[in-house]
Amino acid sequence: MKTVRELLQGKGRTLCTIGPDARVFEALTVMAEKDIGALLVLQNDKLVGILSERDYARKVILQGKSSHDTPVREIMTERVICVQPGNTIDECMALMTDKRIRHLPVIANDKLVGVLSIGDLVKETISEQQFTIQQLESYIHS
Repeated sequence: MKTVRELLQGKGRTLCTIGPDARVFEALTVMAEKDIGALLVLQNDKLVGILSERDYARKVILQGKSSHDTPVREIMTERVICVQPGNTIDECMALMTDKRIRHLPVIANDKLVGVLSIGDLVKETISEQQFTIQQLESYIHS
């Protein structure tokens, strides 16, 4: 089973972030341009929250607020669940399932080094299963 470190090496290190004082509309624009469902919220290079489409739907739309007037800090999730590079993909999947979240920031030495989405983990799990199937088929045919 791969670790978070190994998965991040193959994924790349581009992080999409926004500041807590930015307006929600700006955050939504970035998410749409990057085709992503969440942004990490950084202040002075420190992770202070995460803003997801779910946060927007529940805390802006349903409450009748304006995305042009609402700052990110007002609707972001402040208690961010994170993992470390040494965690396994299975541990991440279990954590995401248990906490009902779709994004896991990766922290190493108190620094943000990456983020994993549920899509990243599912893709890796399928890849590992396909490899196992190929190995078993090869074994059966030899």
